[in-house]
Amino acid sequence: MRLKLFVILLLSSLLHAQDRGTSVVMLGTGTPLPDPDRFGPSVAVIVDGTPYIVDAGSGVVRRAAAAARGSWKALDNANLHVLFLTHLHSDHTIGLPDFLLSPTVSDRKGPVQVFGPKGTKEMVTNIYAAWKKDIDVRVNGLEGGDAAGYKADVQEIKPGLVWKDDNVRVTAFPVKHGSWDESFGYRFQSGDRTIVISGDTTYSDSVTKACDGCDVLIHEVYCDAGLAKRTPHWQKYHSTFHTGAADLAKLATQAKPKLLVLYHQLFFGCSEQELLQEVRAGYKGVVVSARDLDVY
Repeated sequence: MRLKLFVILLLSSLLHAQDRGTSVVMLGTGTPLPDPDRFGPSVAVIVDGTPYIVDAGSGVVRRAAAAARGSWKALDNANLHVLFLTHLHSDHTIGLPDFLLSPTVSDRKGPVQVFGPKGTKEMVTNIYAAWKKDIDVRVNGLEGGDAAGYKADVQEIKPGLVWKDDNVRVTAFPVKHGSWDESFGYRFQSGDRTIVISGDTTYSDSVTKACDGCDVLIHEVYCDAGLAKRTPHWQKYHSTFHTGAADLAKLATQAKPKLLVLYHQLFFGCSEQELLQEVRAGYKGVVVSARDLDVY
């Protein structure tokens, strides 16, 4: 009986602990390639029970619901109010209509807040226009939906502080992502941890500066050996838009994160272990390759 009570108290303590401090839930670790095991790129930073979402890849709302069905109640759809977009590539935004619309059907109240580069306002406006009839039926029909829930406060950001509340300060920094005119990474500074998310980028000194010994650096990567087998056209493309394993190893050695997390992994035929070996060949810190719904 005492053992059973101890287990109940321990589980209760663990669940309550998730309402405090800072955690990262990888909602999606995928790329534009349709991998059924990896949904589109999206990361949830949860601070004292409040979720902040970075990017809206495919399946973002359902991945959040899956996490909420487990231990991460903060990711209940009704709590999805704040979204930061790194850039407007389709794999990072194709879940934006889902983020804007679906949680409102699930009793989310009031408008959402969306932060992103130039073009974000136009994208959000066009999404609401495309679903105008749907919104009208849900608000003015028998559902009696929350009209305010179908609104978004959109802010097109510049480098620097973009969000501050009692939980966290969020800073945007520019990264190099091929021919995109604007692409950002984000630095989350809470009371107990610093989380840096690269977004899509080539080797960028701005990531190193943003991390500077951060607790967790979440960075995109591709397998160098795998890319070497692709055509010259694709080699040029990916090396201009993304970061190879050897370059990431150099960056992480300078940035010195306590934990390096790989996401948006472009394997190009490499195994996960081979990709990790490429990074570890030049980086002696702790590194893991994330999968959907992993927690750090």
